[in-house]
Amino acid sequence: MPRTAGPFLPLLLPLVCAGQFMVILDAAIVNVALPSIRADLGFTPAGLAWVVDAYLLTLAGCMLLGGRLADVIGHRRALAAGLLLFATASLVAGLAGHAGVLVGARAVQGLGAALLAPATLAVINTAFPAGAARARALGAWSAAGGVGGMAGALAGGALTTGLSWRWVFLINVPIGVALLAAAFVALPRGTPVRRRLDLLGPLTGTAGLALTIYGVIRGGPAWTIAAGLVLLAGFAVADRRLFARRTTTVAGGLLLLFGALAIALWYFSALLLQTVHGYSALEAGLGQTPAAVLFVVVAGRAPALLPRTGPRVLVAAGALGFGAGFLWLALGDGGYGSAVLGPTLLVAAGIGLTFPTLMAAATAGVPPADAGTAGGLASTASQAGASIGLAVLATAGPFDRVFLIAAGLGVLLGLLSPLLPRRAAAQGERQA
Repeated sequence: MPRTAGPFLPLLLPLVCAGQFMVILDAAIVNVALPSIRADLGFTPAGLAWVVDAYLLTLAGCMLLGGRLADVIGHRRALAAGLLLFATASLVAGLAGHAGVLVGARAVQGLGAALLAPATLAVINTAFPAGAARARALGAWSAAGGVGGMAGALAGGALTTGLSWRWVFLINVPIGVALLAAAFVALPRGTPVRRRLDLLGPLTGTAGLALTIYGVIRGGPAWTIAAGLVLLAGFAVADRRLFARRTTTVAGGLLLLFGALAIALWYFSALLLQTVHGYSALEAGLGQTPAAVLFVVVAGRAPALLPRTGPRVLVAAGALGFGAGFLWLALGDGGYGSAVLGPTLLVAAGIGLTFPTLMAAATAGVPPADAGTAGGLASTASQAGASIGLAVLATAGPFDRVFLIAAGLGVLLGLLSPLLPRRAAAQGERQA
């Protein structure tokens, strides 16, 4: 049971799960609406990519800053502010009559999500006691993100076809208002906060991530990547107290690798279904649904295994699913059942075992006043890994080569899993 909560305790976990659902949903829901947006607002092909990138760049680049702000102003206020910003920007995006307005609104949406995502994770790590209760909450939170990714393509296709592309954004407004009201009811006022806003680390990390991710995904000049890496090193020095926790550092590094593996499944399997098997966008979303459902189920149950097995075993088992599934995708031939369904189920099981385990390890044992920062760091690592992994894998060529590289990354993840602690540090039973 949570240690502290507002008047309506049953709302607490559904609230933070719904917040995570919105963040992940909005990264996926817009994709199938892009052709309609381009036709309506007159985007160029290069400009259209910014409808996606403006959200992803600000989300990945600003979560460190969002996590630190959550620790300073309080997790309740941070979550509420993120919801308000997200819903307002969604309204502007849905009503946009010009390409520049839509891209700007998407960037602000990303800022709201960058405040919302680490705040939801911080609430779990401060409101739920270490052990089984927190493990179950983390499993539900992870599964909510999976549902958001699964629902994105289906909801985007249904809204764009049945109503208009504008409803891809407008649907967030009533949901955001409802969650905002729930936040003030369910969340405690007395969440521990930092007394001082130390911006050197978060700003350095934010700038470093933005430059690095921009340089990779947009093919920017080499100096942008080099400068980004230097700034990230500065961030590690400025926030050395957080990075002094070996578990946080190791889990954060593995989350970078995990992000690339997760995007390799959802993005490239969707392309495989459409370009090789001739599926429509909606049919491709339905084709991915069994894997998404399995991920939700496994992610919801994996945290219950963590106290008995420790993180090494679960991450190694997840890596086995990655390696075998992606190798099957690379070598598989035939119809949907034999060439897509079987291997994607294996990879999805790997994602379900790995994601909540690494998130638990990255945030375990962190003092309450640093919970938002730790959550921001973990979420940033996963999102940055997805952005960079997508950019790199997209240049690999044919699908079989992409999936072979992903299989190799899965093996690497398994080889690195012994760097994680055996048990207690990953369960959050000790405070650093």
